[in-house]
Amino acid sequence: MTTTERGRDLTPWPDAIAAAYRASGYWRGETLGELLRGWARAHGSKVALIHGALRITYRELDGWVDRMAAGFASYGITCGDAVVLQLPNVPEFVAVCFALFRLGARPVFALAPYRSSEIRHLCELSDAAALVVPATHRGFDFLPMAEEISVDLPSLRQVFVHGEPGNFVALADVDGTPEPLDPPSPSDIAFLLLSGGTTALPKLIPRTHDDYAYQLRACGAVCSLTEKDTYLVALPVEFNFPWGCPGVLGTFQAGGTVVLADHPGADECFQLIERERVTFTSLVPSLAQLWLEEVGFTNRDLSSLRLIQIGGAKLTPSLAARIEPAFGCSLQQVFGMAEGLLSFTRQDDPAETVVHTQGRPLSPADEVRIVDDTGADVARGEIGQLLARGPYTLRGYYRAAAHNARAFTPDGFFRTGDLARVTRTGDLVIEGRLKDVIIRGGDKISAAEIEQLLLGHPDVADVAVIAMPDPLLGERVCACVVPKGEPPTLASLKLSLHARGVATYKLPERLEVVAELPLTGLGKVDKKALTAMLTAESPTTAEGIKS
Repeated sequence: MTTTERGRDLTPWPDAIAAAYRASGYWRGETLGELLRGWARAHGSKVALIHGALRITYRELDGWVDRMAAGFASYGITCGDAVVLQLPNVPEFVAVCFALFRLGARPVFALAPYRSSEIRHLCELSDAAALVVPATHRGFDFLPMAEEISVDLPSLRQVFVHGEPGNFVALADVDGTPEPLDPPSPSDIAFLLLSGGTTALPKLIPRTHDDYAYQLRACGAVCSLTEKDTYLVALPVEFNFPWGCPGVLGTFQAGGTVVLADHPGADECFQLIERERVTFTSLVPSLAQLWLEEVGFTNRDLSSLRLIQIGGAKLTPSLAARIEPAFGCSLQQVFGMAEGLLSFTRQDDPAETVVHTQGRPLSPADEVRIVDDTGADVARGEIGQLLARGPYTLRGYYRAAAHNARAFTPDGFFRTGDLARVTRTGDLVIEGRLKDVIIRGGDKISAAEIEQLLLGHPDVADVAVIAMPDPLLGERVCACVVPKGEPPTLASLKLSLHARGVATYKLPERLEVVAELPLTGLGKVDKKALTAMLTAESPTTAEGIKS
């Protein structure tokens, strides 16, 4: 692909707006790879990263990244190449990202539970030159999946494996003698995040060095981070929330220490909090609830905690009100999206604001509108569609021109798909979603993706996938099926999807067999009516079929 063709991957900010962001100091012309070099100079012997018994200083991390960048270059990875990165919470995730940043290559963040369907899609969409996977993780062997995809996609030149590599290249062998590199432009794509997915499979979100470097500084300031802070990565590191809100990179920016947890459960995380004197962490509501159930019984010393961030899904006021008394630290509600806009409650906000709102936008340069169906601004306090633009909010998805025409207003506001209102004090309250997405414990699941795949089941004539309320996870996936003759079982639907390489967390957990799907006046499936009908009916059996 030529440089000109690569340029089309990013929808740029208009020249005048970009110039204003630079003049105001939001964008400083920094690249993420060079930022690490500066952090290493400032905090060389300080421990940057902890995983199990491994402790890596800033200086050691910087040197590792240089050697790995040289190693990737020796395997043909060059500036502009996309590399699909699918690793769990291990130090190699961080090292690979920064090595690629220094080369000007683009990590594509893939979720650890993804299987062949999703990984193939990401490789095809990004024209990935390489794939990075673990040998095994939580009982799944990634090598056959990588073999299948690499055979089918000639553009995939290399597969790097963390662990025993089989026929591929061991990530541990990606090492070379560092040589001077031409740094990428700060306005170039640094990496690609995944959209929540309102279409069949996720879209890619380009994040530039300029916009993400600003996000790190601004998030760190809102959280009052210093070099004395220690951040626990309890959530998957590839999520925007723990990666940079302020997360891993924001902690590095402040000169603090990052601790990687292998599992988000209370047993492991409480032990790490006590051992490493963790000062803050980020959770989704379902995980926060699980921690709350354990905190009253633990003998671990959690007194080092000063801040718990909760985001990724709607936090109920009743759950929010329990956090500070239970953990003896501050709660910060975070609303945000990989596409950009972030909103935080502040540490000096009154309790009413922290419990009942999602706070205020991160940046003075964030522009937020709440509009009705015609695009007109609603009165303060009224619910409408949330639109946003700003110095770290994208102007277009990667290689998605047709979708971008619908997802953005002519003047560049991103249609978030969220319903929101603004309180009299200027705080955001998120009221729901326009998008057909199910949020299960913080994981976003496209209903359209699962519907399309289930239509291939021999016993399914028609199907609608909807969210059903769940007290722990927030929402669960429910498949409403019009059968062809004999109804399918929930188990057979799961097996069918599993065979198609669908991630386990996306599988339906409830099956409703219906004679027909209710329709709107325009002939579309009326999911609101379907949800109302099912929630009003009798409880389900253990399998999830209405009794």
